[in-house]
Amino acid sequence: MFENIRISFQGIWSHKMRSFLTMLGIIIGIASIIAIVSTIKGTSEQIKEDLIGSGNNTVSVTLYDGDSTYDTEYGSSSSNPPLYTKTQKEEVMDLDHVENVTFFYSRSYTNSVYYQNTSFQGGKVYGIDENYLDTCGYSIQSGRGFTQEDHDEFRKVALVDTNAAESLFSGENPVGKTIEISQEPFTVVGVIKQDDDFLPNIESIDQFYDYYQMVIGSIMIPGKCWPIAFKFDEPENVVVKADSTDNMSTAGNAVAKYLNEGIDNSSGSTKFEYRADDVMKRVKDLQNLSKSTNQQLLWIASISLLVGGIGVMNIMLVSVTERTSEIGLKKAIGARKKTILIQFLTEASVLTSIGGVIGVVLGIALSKVVARVSGSPTAISIPAIIGSVVFSMMIGLIFGLLPSVKAANLNPIDALRSE
Repeated sequence: MFENIRISFQGIWSHKMRSFLTMLGIIIGIASIIAIVSTIKGTSEQIKEDLIGSGNNTVSVTLYDGDSTYDTEYGSSSSNPPLYTKTQKEEVMDLDHVENVTFFYSRSYTNSVYYQNTSFQGGKVYGIDENYLDTCGYSIQSGRGFTQEDHDEFRKVALVDTNAAESLFSGENPVGKTIEISQEPFTVVGVIKQDDDFLPNIESIDQFYDYYQMVIGSIMIPGKCWPIAFKFDEPENVVVKADSTDNMSTAGNAVAKYLNEGIDNSSGSTKFEYRADDVMKRVKDLQNLSKSTNQQLLWIASISLLVGGIGVMNIMLVSVTERTSEIGLKKAIGARKKTILIQFLTEASVLTSIGGVIGVVLGIALSKVVARVSGSPTAISIPAIIGSVVFSMMIGLIFGLLPSVKAANLNPIDALRSE
C-alpha cells in the first residue's frame, strides 16, 4: 500500500500542471461546501445567541389566565389563583434536566416607587427567592445580596440594578439609602448587574421598546416581603435553568406540566395555566429556514464535485493509455489484476484527497473572507472538514474504478506491443 502511495505521488509530481487542473474541480467543490457549511453553522449559532443569549439556558414559565398572561396589577376574574408550597418548589428542582429554578413576583407598573422626590417610572419591581440571582445571572457590584435572614425575618431590604441606580439615584451610591415602595420604606443593601450572556441583543427600535423596562432598570425585594408592598395571594412566575441549551424546551415544559397539575380550575370563568416560553422552537424554526436556503447552494456546489470526478476519470484513462507498456511489463513478470487495480485506484484516491485537503484550506480561508466582507457569522465545522476529505477520496475510488479496471484487464502481450 505504501509503495502504491509513493508511486502515486511520483506520477502526480511528474505531471504537476495536469494533476493540478484535474484536481481543480475537486478543490472548488470542496472549498464551496466548506464555506457554505461554515456559514450555515455560524448563522445557526448567531440565531441561537440572538434569541437566548450565549449559553444562559433559562426558560420563562409564565402564568396565563385564559389566553392572556395573568394581570398582576388588577388580578383576575377567576378565583383560586395557583399558589405553591416550599415542598412543591423543591420537587420542581428534581425534574429531569432542571439545573436551577426560581419563583418570583413581578410588577411592571412602578408609579408607587420613590426615592425622595424622584419617581421610578418605567422599570420593574421583583419579589425574588433565594435562587433568583444565580438562576438569572446577576452578580453583586457593591454592597451585598439578600441573606437567608432577610427572607426568613421579612426584612424590608432591596437590591437595585445598575440601570435603576443611575436613573433613581443620579450618580449617588444607593447602598444604605431608603426608598419607598407603596409607601413602605425599604433599605437598599446592594447594587447588582446581569451578566452579558443573559442580555438580549438590541439592534432595532422595536427591540428597544420590547426591552424598555430592562433598560430603565429593576428593583428587587425578598419575595416574602411582597405582600407588605403589594397584596396577598398573588401567584408567582418561574424561570428555569436547564442543564444544557438543547434541553431548554424539555426542562421548561416539564416544569409547566408539574405546576399545572397543582392548579384547581374547577371554579371560575377562565382557566389558569402555566406555559413555557419555547424559545428553542423559534430558534430551530429560524435555523431550519436558514438551512433550507443554504442547502440549495450545497447542491449547486456539489455539481462541481461531479465535474471534478469526471475530470479524474478522464485523466486516469489518459494515464492508462500512456502507461500501457508499463502495465504489460508488470503483468508479464507476474503482477496480478488485483495489484494493477489497486495501484490505479490508489493513484486516483491520492489525487482527489490532495484536492480535498487543498479545498478544505481554501474553504476555511474563503469563509473568513466572506465573514469579514459581508459581516455574516461563520463557524468551522470539524465533521464537515473530515467528511469532505473522506468524500473526495471516495470520488477518486468511484471515478477511478473504470480506468483501473481497464488497466487491470489489459492483455500483457498486446500491452507490450503497444510501443
